[in-house]
Amino acid sequence: MKIVMLEAASLGDDLDFSGFEKYGELAVYEKTTREQCPDRIREADIIMANKLLLDEGTLSGAQRLKLICITATGVNNVDLEYAKSRGIGVANVAGYSTASVAQHTFAMYFYVAEKLRYFDEYVKSGGYAASDSFSNLQEKFSELAGKTWGIVGLGAIGKRTAEIAEAFGCRVVYYSSSGKDRNPRYRRLELAELLELSDVVSVHAPLTAATEKLFTYERFCQMKPDAIFINVGRGPIVDEAGLLRALEEEKIAGAALDVLCTEPMAADNPLLAFQDSRRLLITPHIAWASREARQLLVQKLEENLKSFLDGGRLNRVC
Repeated sequence: MKIVMLEAASLGDDLDFSGFEKYGELAVYEKTTREQCPDRIREADIIMANKLLLDEGTLSGAQRLKLICITATGVNNVDLEYAKSRGIGVANVAGYSTASVAQHTFAMYFYVAEKLRYFDEYVKSGGYAASDSFSNLQEKFSELAGKTWGIVGLGAIGKRTAEIAEAFGCRVVYYSSSGKDRNPRYRRLELAELLELSDVVSVHAPLTAATEKLFTYERFCQMKPDAIFINVGRGPIVDEAGLLRALEEEKIAGAALDVLCTEPMAADNPLLAFQDSRRLLITPHIAWASREARQLLVQKLEENLKSFLDGGRLNRVC
């Protein structure tokens, strides 16, 4: 049995993959290009990949291939129809990053809401040491308690975010883009009403036909002018040019994004024009990547592999 890990660097340099060696010969590559892929997987029985496009062009020469283990939840980089036609199984991992993404959601919220960049720079620049006041009230912020937190996508991450928001004293409302989410604990609203009522809107939804470009300039104009928008779902859910215009025109107070339409960030991304870190925070798709989440991901990968070898179908998408 030959196991090939194609994109180990996407999981970080602090993880131990030696546990896979008990299942067969293991080859680990930090990064793999589309051009390198066919040769590296030619003799593979099982491959592990993250974002690498896996289709007929990359897979056709891998005649021994039996299983593709995706080191993420989304499998849009795999041609599932081709995999099915070859009898190649595909398994993903889910649920490993719930705590990590929810935590990052609030880290970003507080960074923007409490103007932490400004206060940190005020102290480090020597401004505080030179001041004749014990405090600095130049930038204003509000308490989260008593506010309305609107959630778009009440899946596992959305629910965890709702629980934390409640612990801070928020009223939680939600919108279901699919119409399938039913949670009697929280009030379900149509999107327009949620935007009108919410002081914070956080997105935890998958990218679908219903959510692509869901947030446009017009949507941001429906929000409160002192509201904060957070996207930890998928980048294309937001019209980035529309968000820039909304920020420039002060239609909303601020925004925090961990995901973008193109990743890595495109050099011509319109949001690069907005340099005020008190009102816009962008992190490079790291919400999922706490050490614990990545360790759990590797654990789930091994569980998928073991299940397959035992004749099971754990986390199989095809």
